[in-house]
Amino acid sequence: MRCCSTSAVAGASALRLRAVSFSPNCNCNCSWMKKMPAKSNIIRCEVAINAVEESTTSQIGARVKVKVPLKVYHVPKIPELDLTGMEGEIKQYVGLWKGKRISANLPYKVQFVTEIQGRGPVKFFAHLKEDEFDIV
Repeated sequence: MRCCSTSAVAGASALRLRAVSFSPNCNCNCSWMKKMPAKSNIIRCEVAINAVEESTTSQIGARVKVKVPLKVYHVPKIPELDLTGMEGEIKQYVGLWKGKRISANLPYKVQFVTEIQGRGPVKFFAHLKEDEFDIV
């Protein structure tokens, strides 16, 4: 018994068009089944990507101050921390990955340092949008 089957499409026998159905466990080596090469219809604008990359790489290392009310819950030993008015440093722009623009919701990775009583300074990161901070 064959694992894949063919049938002529109605009205297309003169053109020799066939409908093919495959079993999920098909392991036969049918010579008439060839994969079509994938066509790439992707058009990229390298100029726009380079402009975004240059403007964001110039901001890396800049000091920023959070201007909106924003709370984070991932700092160790602190149940809730309000970032409003805190200053930090931009460490990375994550809106570009391998030269391609991606849809990062919070593209700026900012490092903050806060003093915790009895522990000393604690470093942590928060991802922010461009409209959530001002460059100092």
